[in-house]
Amino acid sequence: MTEQQPYRVLGRHPGFELRRYPAHLVVELPIDGGFAAAGNAAFRPLAAYLSGANRSRRGVGTAGQVVREAGGERIAMTAPVVQEEGDRPGNWRVWFVLPARLTPATVPEPADPRITVRAIPEQLAAAVRFAGRWTDRAFEQRATALGRAVADAGLTPSGAIRYARFDPPWKPWFLRHNEVVLPVVE
Repeated sequence: MTEQQPYRVLGRHPGFELRRYPAHLVVELPIDGGFAAAGNAAFRPLAAYLSGANRSRRGVGTAGQVVREAGGERIAMTAPVVQEEGDRPGNWRVWFVLPARLTPATVPEPADPRITVRAIPEQLAAAVRFAGRWTDRAFEQRATALGRAVADAGLTPSGAIRYARFDPPWKPWFLRHNEVVLPVVE
C-alpha cells in the first residue's frame, strides 16, 4: 500500500477544498521540456533514488554525528508525484513526497547530483480533485478554474500551482486520481 501525503480539510468552497498540509520533505528534480515529457523524464531518476541510488544516513555515531553507510537505502513510494512550473518557460520541478518517517537528519542524500531534497513548511492550500488523463490540457483547465474559484472566495495565492498524480500509468485513465493544488495566504 502506498503512503498518501496527509492533509486536513478545513472547509469546502465552490470549486475547491481548503486544506492544511503538514511540513514534509520532497525529493525533486528540475526538468526541461513539455508538461507530459517532463513528468516522464523525471520519474525514472526519482524512482532510482527511492530504489537505493542514494547515500544512507541511518547510522548515528558518537556525539550524535550522522554516519553515512556505504549502501543506498530503499524508500517506500508515496503518492502523489507532483509537478510545478520552474523558474522559466519549459522548465518544471517534479517531486516525490517522502514518507513521513523521514526527517532532515535521516533522509538519504541523492547519489544523482541533479536531485535535491527539500523541506516544505506547513501550508494552507486550495485543491481540486479529478479523474482522467494526465494531459496538459486537463490540468490547465482545472488550474484556470481553481485560480478563479480561489479569487472568488477572497483568497490570495502564495505560490506556484502544483499538479499531482496519484496512480501508475497502467491504471485505466477514467479511474486515475489527479489533483491541482494552489497554496494560499493564511
